[in-house]
Amino acid sequence: MSSHDSSQTVEATVRRVPRFGVFMAIGVVLGIIAAGILTMVGSYEPSEAVNVVYPPGQVFGFLLLWTVPIGFALASVVALILERVARRHDHVVRVEHETIIERD
Repeated sequence: MSSHDSSQTVEATVRRVPRFGVFMAIGVVLGIIAAGILTMVGSYEPSEAVNVVYPPGQVFGFLLLWTVPIGFALASVVALILERVARRHDHVVRVEHETIIERD
């Protein structure tokens, strides 16, 4: 058996906000893709300074150090901008708040 102990009507703000984790993950994935594309497009000629040829795996790893944080940061900024835009479209609704106490 259950009984309604109390009931009250309150106002609540409803707002759609982006999921920041999803945007950040997309930024990381795009950074990895950008590093892969830059690795495939790059030339592998001997360096004039030390006369060394860097293997594609090493170039990919070095590019990851730059493209992943840049993609992460850019996606975070996009999520923040979308959150600010969504804040303008807040809706205030009335919600009935009930407390139910179950008794055995």
